[in-house]
Amino acid sequence: MSTSSSKKIGDVILEVKNISLAFGGVKALTDISFNVREHEIRSIIGPNGAGKSSMLNCINGVYHPTQGQISFKGQTFRHMNSRQVAEMGVARTFQNLALFKGMSVLDNIMAGRTLHMKSNLFQQAFRNPFGFSKAEAEEVAQREKVERIIDFLEIQPFRKTPVGRLPYGLQKRVDLGRALAMEPQVLLLDEPMAGMNVEEKQDMCRFILDVNDEFGTTIVLIEHDMGVVMDISDRVVVLDYGKKIGDGIPDEVRANEDVIRAYLGTSH
Repeated sequence: MSTSSSKKIGDVILEVKNISLAFGGVKALTDISFNVREHEIRSIIGPNGAGKSSMLNCINGVYHPTQGQISFKGQTFRHMNSRQVAEMGVARTFQNLALFKGMSVLDNIMAGRTLHMKSNLFQQAFRNPFGFSKAEAEEVAQREKVERIIDFLEIQPFRKTPVGRLPYGLQKRVDLGRALAMEPQVLLLDEPMAGMNVEEKQDMCRFILDVNDEFGTTIVLIEHDMGVVMDISDRVVVLDYGKKIGDGIPDEVRANEDVIRAYLGTSH
């Protein structure tokens, strides 16, 4: 399950510079800096309340940092909303599923194609002489891409099933599929394996590695399972009480005394 040694890590695609975030008098993040390189799996770890999800929320425009800036593909910004970030090529899954429970698997993943839909209701009114509208032709093309994602994630038997009827592990897979439908360059995964059993975790690990390998997607991952993190990550950044206490390849992070203390309460 470990990452391939032959994988080519590229240049820095995402850089977080001196990010601080406060809610009133409460500091969620303090002067955090790290970067993410193309094609790598970059994990963010830390105890509960360390600021991990807040960091992802800053990256994808849900929160606006109090201080600092974020650069994506060389473009620096302080304040950008979630749609603008998505249009730049960043997709996100959420710790708490935000799927449309009454809609089918297919329709949920189709929702991820919204940014790529070029036609609008006005265009739909104008059909070509063969009775096939531009919008309908586009929907066929979009649906083909979604069907490929469904095949990739091995959820073909459930494509017409309302998501709310699926087991939790499969719902997490649908959530990943919806993010993949955006064709992101950078994929932010917020605890994609939370609440899963061992077999479901193994499946999700495989899909994450395949997304990274076959699609070349850069992945930023929050995960509590240290075995998973150390197995699949290229580099790991560690937060504790909103501050960065470690950063490096898995072996370096494993040996970091500050990280050991934050997790185990001991220097051994």
